[in-house]
Amino acid sequence: MTTRNLDALFEPRAIALIGASNQPGSVGHVVARNLQESGFKGPVLPVNPAGGAIRSTLAYASVADLPMTPDLAVIATPAPTVPGLISELGARGCRAAVVISAGLGDPAFRQALLDASRPYLLRIIGPNCLGFLSPPRGINASFAQLTPAPGGLALVAQSGAVTTAALDWACGRGFGFSHVVTLGDMADVDFGDMLDYLALDDATRAILLYVESVTDARKFMTAGRIAARAKPVVVIKTGRSAAGAKAAFSHTGALAGADAVYDAAFRRAGMLRVGQLRELFDAVTTLSSGLKVRGDRLAVLTNGGGAGVLAIDALEQLGGRPAELQPETIEALNRALPATWSGGNPVDIIGDAPPERYGAALEALLTDPGADAVLVLNCPTAIADGEAAARQVVETLKATRSRRPVLTSWLGEVSQVEARRLFAQAHIPSHETPDEAVRAFTHLVQYEKNQAQLM
Repeated sequence: MTTRNLDALFEPRAIALIGASNQPGSVGHVVARNLQESGFKGPVLPVNPAGGAIRSTLAYASVADLPMTPDLAVIATPAPTVPGLISELGARGCRAAVVISAGLGDPAFRQALLDASRPYLLRIIGPNCLGFLSPPRGINASFAQLTPAPGGLALVAQSGAVTTAALDWACGRGFGFSHVVTLGDMADVDFGDMLDYLALDDATRAILLYVESVTDARKFMTAGRIAARAKPVVVIKTGRSAAGAKAAFSHTGALAGADAVYDAAFRRAGMLRVGQLRELFDAVTTLSSGLKVRGDRLAVLTNGGGAGVLAIDALEQLGGRPAELQPETIEALNRALPATWSGGNPVDIIGDAPPERYGAALEALLTDPGADAVLVLNCPTAIADGEAAARQVVETLKATRSRRPVLTSWLGEVSQVEARRLFAQAHIPSHETPDEAVRAFTHLVQYEKNQAQLM
């Protein structure tokens, strides 16, 4: 594996756009707009055979006409022109290129691309990709529909369409990114290279992967294990079914392989595999919270019996276990709660529960040796104040200084906004539904198991 010249991708001093265009709706037009409006501090050098200007920026007719050597080139021209452009760029001293152009899936074209880059050690992202974004550095070298906010997440994906959907979903929920890299057909740079670089990248706190295939298994495993020791690595791997594997092959031209093998490989490398796009972000949020669990036993505290039952059902479906409350915990709860409480796990403290009842019940559960974590639920009622209950949970955790993981789910939308804000300020994981909160708990459990295998 190698990260050679990847600094030219992540930290370029100048960027050339080959195939820049003024034609509305074209890839060259969208990429030019994104590059020029995303805040990059260095020069953006458009290249178009007609010369003239691209969006009021002087354009150059060829690579040879550029007034300076770009560290990074973005190529959005017809496929047959790309190998020649790579050779010209390499001769000028350019060290990295993002090849957005499609149509290079033919083995002869692919080999021509590699042959053109090899003498100059020029690194290639793509071809057939969405592009590359690095928000902290003001780089949007892509035709994505938006530039996300800077943040600590790095997203590496084979699919441009999945990437744009992920960016749209994540940005609407306040996630920020250190880097977004779409690998496309992976002629050169692959997942192993990206993991190797991002493992040591100070701007990246967690790594998200969307994988359709792995081309170099040894490199991927070695780099993945190094990265997973340094920060959470969460992965979606498509092609679980035979039909999905066939679809992945038609998309990237690479065999997806046996899903069980991938499953075992991700576990052994200390990564966490999830099944859905939304789950990808939920998982990394939970893992980045710093919570650690020692087992799979969960205690559930709720003011609504139905919500508690939903949580227990989800727990058993996802492979966790309801905590068996110890006799001393039952006694403490009997003293603090009305006689009508449920008497076991889930601990139903009844719909009229005031904040003090939440605090007393949570304090008792935090000391139970049979519970590895506690999930606190709240169903909105006209009798009790959900925001006050949330404030009490925060204050109880501060007062007890318990190291036991606590997750929350304040069900509903309009009436629970302030409660969720309080949990966010206190760095307490909060989820919209009980099953999402339980899934987050099982992510913690599985991640700890995978990390143990890694070590």
